[in-house]
Amino acid sequence: MSGPATRPERLATLLALALAAALAFGGCLPTSTSPGHDGPGLRTIETGGGALPFVLIHGYGSSAAEWIPFTYTIRLPAGHRFVLPDGPETTVPPDGPRGGRAWWRLGLDAYRRPGDGLPDLSRANPPGLAASDQRIRTLLADLAARGGYPRQRQMLAGFSQGAMIAADVAFTTDEPIDALVLLSPTMVNEAAWRAGMPQRRGLRVFISHGRRDTILPFDASDRLRRAMLDAGLRVSWCPFDGGHDVPAEVVSALNAFLAQP
Repeated sequence: MSGPATRPERLATLLALALAAALAFGGCLPTSTSPGHDGPGLRTIETGGGALPFVLIHGYGSSAAEWIPFTYTIRLPAGHRFVLPDGPETTVPPDGPRGGRAWWRLGLDAYRRPGDGLPDLSRANPPGLAASDQRIRTLLADLAARGGYPRQRQMLAGFSQGAMIAADVAFTTDEPIDALVLLSPTMVNEAAWRAGMPQRRGLRVFISHGRRDTILPFDASDRLRRAMLDAGLRVSWCPFDGGHDVPAEVVSALNAFLAQP
């Protein structure tokens, strides 16, 4: 996985393994629906019987459908269900795979660090980030209006670009969040995030990152982890010896995190 044209966030190999595990357990994919949400202008895949949402935001060039196998391997607390929104934009080569979904154009080449060539987005505040925040918040409001549950119980998760959105919602808005899950994130809008972190004191956060990630730097996630700890958040950290993906050990650690009260 070396760049956008190779669909770095497609997770093809990992998803194939997850799918094989799902088929071994149940022989089929979970029943899901694909309702539209007019407010945010998003379509979602929703699966599970619970009313409380676990909103999982996919990464750049991926899609909601590519995360369906994880609905078998990630074990949500009782009363929750998966809500997988599709990004509003499509990608085309060389910026991304043809037909992939995105939240905004990343343009990582403009942020390459000297030396290792990995992007440093810590001072960036892309215009698409605030717009994506608003889409997700409107989706959460729509889900709550339909489900009639207390919004303080909703969980927000994301992978890569999706994790940037989840963290930005957490640290720049007052959106109620019960738990935050950041899979292979990076620091974006760092000054604003650090300023907002103390308002989330006590929030449970799960964060993972591969030490050999060639898409987004491991050290940026480690800096994010330390900043959250310093601000009083309850952080579960899962570094792993891998790249830009979500291996079985991360899923196992995430399940342990989700099982905690």
